[in-house]
Amino acid sequence: MSLRLVWSNEQAVIDIPGDWTKRLEQLLAIAGEQENVVSGEVALTFVDDEAIRELNREYRGLDKPTDVLSFAMTEIGDGELEILYPGEDESGEYGDGGAETGDREDDDDAEYVEPLGDIVISVPRALEQSREYGHSAEREIGFLFVHGFLHLIGYDHQSEEDERIMFAKQEEILQKAGLTR
Repeated sequence: MSLRLVWSNEQAVIDIPGDWTKRLEQLLAIAGEQENVVSGEVALTFVDDEAIRELNREYRGLDKPTDVLSFAMTEIGDGELEILYPGEDESGEYGDGGAETGDREDDDDAEYVEPLGDIVISVPRALEQSREYGHSAEREIGFLFVHGFLHLIGYDHQSEEDERIMFAKQEEILQKAGLTR
């Protein structure tokens, strides 16, 4: 399985403990297995409320902080051009003109992993919500991460039925990882 997490910390509210990142990698593995996503890269960034407020304003038109934002790489919005990698044709397949495996010719040792997208979590908002809901900060960060991951792979909660399905999947993943309320 080449499903991997890369993360960065761009907030100064708390240091992100190493056991949290290990837990997030575990959640990604469980979610990937559950949803049959066997490869891809998820980029996670921890930010403060001001940074997520700016992103929320720019991308969603909402001038307020939120807890998590997801930016899927596989969605193509109106007016956006599809990204084709060197050697890839419009069907997403590699033709005779490109490397057969999709690896760059200049770096034979590097394995290309398709980016699934970015997840941005507001640490102050997560800490506040963990207190409100009466569970650990680790569980709240895990919940937000799984929520973001499910958005990256196409789930949404615009209708009551979609919300029921998505939240049940989130809870099942969290339970499997031992992150109970």
